[in-house]
Amino acid sequence: AERKPSLETALGTRWAVWVGGIALALGGIFLVRYSIEAGLFGPGLRVGLAAAFGLVLLGAGEFVRRSGFRLPDQAASGAYVPAILTAAGAFTLFGAVYAAHAIYGFIGAAPAFLLLGLIGMATLALALLHGQAVAGVGLLGSFVTPVLVASEAPDPWTLFAYLAIVLVASVAVSRLRRWILLASAAYAGIGLWELVYIAEMSPVDLRILVFVNAVVLASLALIWARPAIVGAAHRVEILPSVVPAFFVALFGAAMLVDPEFQALGGTWPGAALLAAMLAVAAWRGETLPLAFGAAVAVVLAYMRIALVGTMSMKVMGEPFEVEAFGVLPGVAPLLYPGVALAVLFIVLGLWKARRTAGPAPRTAACWAALAALVPTVVVAACWMAMGDPNTDVVAALAALAVAAGLAVGAERIARAEAPPLRGEGAVSFAAAGAGASLVLAIHAATGPGLTTMLIGAAAVLPALATRWRSYPVLGWLPVASAAIVLLRAAIDPTLVGAPALGTTPVLNALLPGYGIPTLAFGFAAWQIARTTGGRPRLAMEALAALFALLTVAMLVRHAMHGGVIDASEPTLAEQAIYTLIALGFGAILISIDVRSPSAAMRWGSIGIGVASVAAIVVQHFILLDPLFTDEPTGRIPLLNLLFIAYLLPALAAAGLAVYARGKRPQWYGIMLGTTAAALAFAYATLSVRRIFWGERIGWQYGLGQLETYSYSALWLVMGVGLLVAGVRTGSFIMRGASGALIAIAVAKVFLFDMSNLEGVLRALSFIGLGAVLIGIGLFYQRLLRRAAA
Repeated sequence: AERKPSLETALGTRWAVWVGGIALALGGIFLVRYSIEAGLFGPGLRVGLAAAFGLVLLGAGEFVRRSGFRLPDQAASGAYVPAILTAAGAFTLFGAVYAAHAIYGFIGAAPAFLLLGLIGMATLALALLHGQAVAGVGLLGSFVTPVLVASEAPDPWTLFAYLAIVLVASVAVSRLRRWILLASAAYAGIGLWELVYIAEMSPVDLRILVFVNAVVLASLALIWARPAIVGAAHRVEILPSVVPAFFVALFGAAMLVDPEFQALGGTWPGAALLAAMLAVAAWRGETLPLAFGAAVAVVLAYMRIALVGTMSMKVMGEPFEVEAFGVLPGVAPLLYPGVALAVLFIVLGLWKARRTAGPAPRTAACWAALAALVPTVVVAACWMAMGDPNTDVVAALAALAVAAGLAVGAERIARAEAPPLRGEGAVSFAAAGAGASLVLAIHAATGPGLTTMLIGAAAVLPALATRWRSYPVLGWLPVASAAIVLLRAAIDPTLVGAPALGTTPVLNALLPGYGIPTLAFGFAAWQIARTTGGRPRLAMEALAALFALLTVAMLVRHAMHGGVIDASEPTLAEQAIYTLIALGFGAILISIDVRSPSAAMRWGSIGIGVASVAAIVVQHFILLDPLFTDEPTGRIPLLNLLFIAYLLPALAAAGLAVYARGKRPQWYGIMLGTTAAALAFAYATLSVRRIFWGERIGWQYGLGQLETYSYSALWLVMGVGLLVAGVRTGSFIMRGASGALIAIAVAKVFLFDMSNLEGVLRALSFIGLGAVLIGIGLFYQRLLRRAAA
């Protein structure tokens, strides 16, 4: 069994060796420094002694290795003495050559550059014998060499030819020993040098960037990712392709959209680099990060040309602005490279997804996702940047072609699965991409109102497809369609714009704009319930119900505000209609659930009931109550605002409570019944106040004595009436409401009437209360005697 190394083992084996190697290197440096300060030797002898010391360390490392050195214990790993000695020797030689050039001027730039490069390459070669640590020293020295050796007229081609040689050598050594960190460091080093070149040189020679990145991709495909090293450590060995994926994608995207690079003709070379990344990823499976890097570069580059300036829109009736990029690169040169990249992604992506669907479904899903994402984004970005923002037939046809290609690709991938036609991740991504491209085509080809209707109607297509294929994604595509329509309605509730909406009640753009998606979602829910079922069915049922409610609510708001949807606050009458719609809709959902049980219908009806009660409490009793707002209640005595806002909702809530008995939890019926009683109480009370004050019944008008007495008498009569009805029907809710009303009347008489009423009214108030209470007592005693008999 493996055991953790003790502190003694760590101190005696690893730490001693590491500190000793550092001490040897620093000792050589301090020895040279001492000789300079003491004047013991001349400059030439000092450099010579330093070089000799470095060679001695290299020889000592090789001698220890050849003497049969072996690590005594696994706990001492990392304390390989020959490697430490060799690294210290290489470090000393680097310092000696640098001192000979930069400090004493013994040798020129070219010989120093050559010597430092040879030392670095030799160190890399020695690393094959001594391990990855020595290779790291050689790689670091090789990449630092151009910095150490300054030149008055640097030649970028010479520099990057040298760096390319270092890269190829490092990758070759890493490939032989499977040194993942060394290979990754080599790719990171040359990428950083490219960034330095772009920052320091103006103008940039794009041929150098293309050359270097071509060498990077070639070394990755031909050396590192050769099939010979693919084995059990496959997941770890993709790391060296992550670093070049980042840098090559960065330079490719910069060539595409950077105005300076565009002026130098970098558009097609940038596209070629990204295409080469995709090709290498398709050829060598362990370089899949290259495909992701290319995809991210293309998406960001084309989003860059699409998002420019400030975009203004309305969300829920409120203005909303999105600040985008202010400077737009050249757009026209990106059209044909974008088309080429989109075609390459969809062809290679679907081809690889089909080939790997059976043996490697996760890899297939990755390729299908890239094939769906990139072409859709490119078409959308080109349309937004170069096309007609209202209707663009060319963009619509391009998006439709992408949708058709992805749909066909999804079917072919499904047939290649093992077992076939399961519809796993790759099929889901391809089908989802087809749906997104279809939505884009509809958006590009039609106006806002027709777009909403067609996107909603498009939910029918995947629902019908479930008759022939049981792919899980087909059930969720209608849900995505409904979500898009809901988002469009949130951004612009009018769907067609306020000027085009008109003022005609019911027969306007809202009816088909909300009604057609509602019918489509209802059909999709019905179809999915008979084929695949599952959660998509429940989601579509809930969305269909929501859109049905939205349709009626929007038509009501339009009719009651003269064609204005998003510019005024709702009135009590309008809110009353919303409440009646919601309560009626809750009854419809209960009825549907009774005939075809569904969790969406069950919880949807409960949710609508709770939301309706909450709206009644907040809107009818607080915010929009005419007692607080002083809103006119109308001139007609009975058919007025109070009738619409309180009596009708009370009857609807009571009816829903009765209908829900036995079909919903008991608390649900109690909640609705209590709400109905409260609404009826409010209607009766406010109607009495209307008798005394007319249309306006605001609280600020005060309270007369006869009015005060009328409330007490009214509440007692209502309480007795509810008691009789509750006894005859056996309704505990009615009897409970009766008790609450009578308790309120009792409290009012003792707490309010006693101090506010005067004369005969105060006496009549107490006499009436006493008579009613005694009558109730006699009534209950009679009931008890009957029960005993």
